[in-house]
Amino acid sequence: MNSLYQFIIKPIGDRYNNEIKIKDKSLIINSSISDHNFINRTAEVISIPLGFKTKIKKGDTVIVHHNLFRRYYDMKGNSVNGSKFFKDNLCFAEDTQIFLYKSKDTWKTNLDFCFITPIVENDDSKDIKLKKNIGILKYNNSTLDALEIVPGDLVGFKPKREFQFIIDNEILYCMQSNDITIKYEHQGNEIKYNPSWAKSSRRINKSC
Repeated sequence: MNSLYQFIIKPIGDRYNNEIKIKDKSLIINSSISDHNFINRTAEVISIPLGFKTKIKKGDTVIVHHNLFRRYYDMKGNSVNGSKFFKDNLCFAEDTQIFLYKSKDTWKTNLDFCFITPIVENDDSKDIKLKKNIGILKYNNSTLDALEIVPGDLVGFKPKREFQFIIDNEILYCMQSNDITIKYEHQGNEIKYNPSWAKSSRRINKSC
C-alpha cells in the first residue's frame, strides 16, 4: 500500500491529546475538535511515496502538521474527517507537512525545517517571559550546516515564527532556514525555557 506522491501515516496514540495525567488520575482538558492546540502531531510512517526518494523510512516516527489528524464540522454541523484522511485512522501527508523524523533514535529535520529552543528573558525591567526572536538552535539542516550554523548556536529569527511543539518533553519552535536571520555570540547567561508542564503528558502546540 503506497501512494505515488504522499506518505501514509497514522497517529501514535489518539488523534487528539485531550487528557493529562496527575499521579494516577486522568483529567480531560479539551472536549472540542475545533481547537488545533490539542491535535496530536506525532505519527508513524506506514508507507513512503513511490514517486520520489526520501530519507524517511517506513516505521519512522515523524512530527507533522497539525491539520493532518484534524476533524471538522461540516455545513450541517456534523463531525467529519479532513481531506488528508485515508481510512482506518490512516492519513496522507505531503513531504512539506513532515518537519522532523526519528531515524535510529536520532531526530533529523526534513527538507529545510529547523527547530529552536526558546530562552528566558533575563532583563527584569521587561514584562515578557521569553527573549523575543532569539533562541538556541536545537535541530538544524544541510542549508544551515553549510552556513556553519549548528546546534547549540544562539540565533535570531523573524517575528511571529514561534510555532510551538513539544518534543521529548522540551518546548521547541519549528521554522525554516530562511527564518533564521543572524548568528549571535553566546553571552553565557542564556537559560532555556522549559516549564514543568512540558514534562507532563500534556501536549499543547501552536499551529504549524
